[in-house]
Order: sequence, then C-alpha cells, then structure tokens
Amino acid sequence: MTDHGADLLIRAGAVHTLVPGQAPQRALAVRGDRIAAVSADPDGLDHLVTARTEVRDLPGATVLPAFDDTHTHLVFAALGAQDVPVHQARTIPEFLDLIRQRAAVTPEGEWIRTTTNWQELNLAERRMPTAAELDTATGRHPVLVKRGGHNDVVNSYALRLAGITEDTPVPPGGTIGRDADGRLDGRLIDNALHLVERLVPAPDRAQRIEGLRIASRDYAATGIGTVRDCAVTPEDYRVLRAAREAGALHTRVRALISALGMTSAAQVEDLLDTMERWRDTSDPYLSVWGVKFGLDGGLEAGATEEPYACDHSFSGMLIWEPDALAEAVEAVVRRGWRVGTHAYGDRAVRTLLDVYERVLDRNPGLPAGTLVMEHGGLAGPEQRARAVALGIPVTIQQPLLHDTAEVEEGFWGPERVARLFPARGWIDLGAQVSAGSDFPVGQFGAMRSVWGMTTRQTVVGVKGPEHAITYPEALTLHTTQAARLTGEDRVRGTLTPGRWADLTVWDRDPATTTGAELRDLKPVHSFVGGVVVPLQGRGEPRDQPSPARR
Repeated sequence: MTDHGADLLIRAGAVHTLVPGQAPQRALAVRGDRIAAVSADPDGLDHLVTARTEVRDLPGATVLPAFDDTHTHLVFAALGAQDVPVHQARTIPEFLDLIRQRAAVTPEGEWIRTTTNWQELNLAERRMPTAAELDTATGRHPVLVKRGGHNDVVNSYALRLAGITEDTPVPPGGTIGRDADGRLDGRLIDNALHLVERLVPAPDRAQRIEGLRIASRDYAATGIGTVRDCAVTPEDYRVLRAAREAGALHTRVRALISALGMTSAAQVEDLLDTMERWRDTSDPYLSVWGVKFGLDGGLEAGATEEPYACDHSFSGMLIWEPDALAEAVEAVVRRGWRVGTHAYGDRAVRTLLDVYERVLDRNPGLPAGTLVMEHGGLAGPEQRARAVALGIPVTIQQPLLHDTAEVEEGFWGPERVARLFPARGWIDLGAQVSAGSDFPVGQFGAMRSVWGMTTRQTVVGVKGPEHAITYPEALTLHTTQAARLTGEDRVRGTLTPGRWADLTVWDRDPATTTGAELRDLKPVHSFVGGVVVPLQGRGEPRDQPSPARR
C-alpha cells in the first residue's frame, strides 16, 4: 500500500456526514483508524485504491456515523451474558425453573445470578418473585435476582449469609422489603443492595473478558460504536483494561467510576485516590470520563415534588444530603474530573441544580460540560431553563420510558409519565442534550432509540407526543451531540476527513423507514476505528488494533 492509498473504500447510495448543510456523499475512504476522504462522486476516490484496499460496493446502502449510547451499563450487560436468562421467562414458574436448571449444574453453595434486563409486568403474575419462591428453586445456593440497577430480590440462603434479619437497620437511602405480615420478602432497593452484593464473588477475569467481548459486539450489532458506561467500579475498570489489552472491546468505552452507595466526601476522596493511576492510561478505545453519583432512586424511589399516585405519604427518596453531595462533587472537580449525577424525579432535579450551582459559584472557571445531569426525567420548564442557564448538559433515555411506562404509571400516574424525558423542550431551549438507553432498564439499540424519540411510543401506547423530536434531531443526540458530551467532537461524531472511522452501514435509509421496521432496524456493518465488528457471525473482521498499534 502506498502512503496515499486507502485501507477501505466504501461506495454507497448515500454517505450522511452529518456536517450541517453538506449534501449526501457517495464514497468514503479509510486509512488506518481515520477517515481519509469523502466524495460526492461514487468513483471520486478510486485513485486511493491499491492492491491492498478493501473495496465495498454497496449502491443501495446508507452510511451514517456510529452511534453513542451516552448512558448505559455495558458492564451489567457483560455480567449478564453468562447469567441465568430470566428475561426469557413469561411467568414466575418459568422464571423459577430457569434458576432451578442452573442450580442443577452449579456446585452447592455457589452463588447464582440472573440477568437484569427484565420487568415484572412482563410476567403473567405482574410482580417480582419472593424469597420464599426463590427458595423453591434452590435451597442449596444463594440466589441474587437483579432487576435493573436499583432492585434485587434474594432467597433466604442469601439473607442468612448477609446476616439480614427482621431487626436489621434499614440503610439510609435504601429499602429492605417486607411482606404484608412484616416478614422479609427478599427485596432490596438502592442503598440496601450492598448488604448482599458485597458477598457475591466476582466472576473470574477470563469469564468477565468473554462477557465484555459478547456484550460489546451486541451493542455494535445495533449500530452503537461508543458507550458511556455510567456505573463502573474500580475493579470493573481493571477488567475493562484487561479486555482492551485482549482485543475484546468491540465498542469504545467512556467509563464513569461509581460513587453509588457513598454518602460522604471522605469516601469519595478515597475513590479519587484510586483513580489517580488512570489519568495517563487512556487510549481511543477506553478512558475514564469521570465520577458517577446517584441523588435519588429509580422507578420506585425517584424523588418527586408531589406524592406518588400509589402512596400519598411517599415522595421518593434523596440518597445524599445536599450539603454532603456538594462537598463530594467539589472534591471531584478540584481533582480535574467530571461528574455525572443521576437525578430522576423533579425534586431530585431541583436539588441537583441547587448543588451544581453552589459548586459552580465556588469553583469559577470550570470547563464547560464538567457537571452533567443524568436522566433529568421529570425536569419541568423552569428546571430545564435553569439547567441551560447554568450550562448543565443532560442525558435522556427514551428506551427506559418505552420499557417501563406501565410500571411507572403505577407509581407516578399517567400525567407525570407522559412528561418524562421532554426531548422537544430541551432542544427548543438550546440545551446540550444527548441520548442513550439506560440498559438494562431500557433496551439498547441505535434505531430503537431514534424510533422512540420520534414517536414517543411505549409498551402502553404513545406518551407525551408533544415531546417528540424529528429524525435528524434524534440522529444528532446520538452522534454530534454525544461526541460533544464526551469532549471528542473534534475526532468523532461526523464522517469527515481526519476523524475516527466509526461508521455504520444500513441496507436501507433509516430516514424513510417507519414503525416497527425502524425500531428493529440494524446495520449490516459496523466499523469502529476502521475495523469491522463481527455482527452475529456476519463478515470477517480485520484485527482490532492493540493499544501499542493505535
């Protein structure tokens, strides 16, 4: 190959660069991990073809930048790749039988874990299993059933191992569930999760790397080239580094190191000490974005201004005291890291903006985008305007709303659920907003998210159609705006020379695809850094570059 040749040339029906005002191109050339050139003439880059150039003639195809999922949990997906697949169950007996089958081949006393991407309302019984029911699946193993990132159900064996009794104090910001008779039912929420999860041995390194290989390939298979993983423990990050060294990451990863479960600045300072060693270890595939805090709960415990529809004495919970959170966030930004904070209910959004305003006042000159609001679920007009005035970016997750709307209506009522994730309002105010899935609570997928934002469709119909946005706007929330959020808009987000060759190839134009066809549409090829990702056995990839070869 000559110095001026291309490694890859794609001739397509349309190459959408996402450069404002630029007409669709017809050819795109890649050299190494960068885009070398684009042309409006399908034969306009033929002079870059050498004996070693891979040429793909795809006259009916549409080429787009690879998408970002700006708020997701790749680590959870990787752990679930080898866990009991309870998301396949449609009844509690089926759910229990899957656990029973795993127990039959698991040595006595070893932990059994389940996948996390399921909803109880998808079960015929429309509820979670109980500890007593899990006991019928196995009494010889501790069982951890996770649903999303805020809820666990465990069996009696696990409760005994953790020393949880009816007299165990409830941790601040957490819940230890009880049945109607006051007995433990195995349910643990938010800050109570660690009571059991601290006892669960991590899978061995090889298993975890293989899980990341599978999960990152699955993200890429939907068109996602970069994930912003919003709950990465220090050990998780070490595994991610090992997976990167092994060539097992098929997406780029921007990690938020988790401060979830912490309630003081002193604890956060210890975490920051651990993070110091990672300042200079990043590469284009893997880096630390910053620190993740959680201010309120999820579906069942988001902090609201008005009481819950199902319980007029309950308005969710704040996990941090505002003064303590402000001190902890300041500790992070003074060390030069960024902060993303989970704020779901409107009371949490208001409180977080109070905290962020204090931090900005005390630390003038912070770089733009240092403080980010994750979710901003129920942010109303006044809160949105305040976030924009303060320069606070927000990440929204339409797939979360799609999958959980029925659950949330039970807690908050239809009117509040219809107001969740008001993309139209954010964009009209000029907010810096980007989009993701919040897997495992919502399903990840590039076009699944675009379809949801343009239709506001959920499992129980259209909710809040006035908050829908256009297809071109939805694309930017996963590409140009997403790259801006990670501070990489000069190297990612558009298909222009010099930027990383992160792109997706679709066999039809998503812009003219509607309904379920758009929702389920997947690319025929995904490239990250010029490397084609094997999509469920389709295509042979070139070797992923190692860190030494980048």
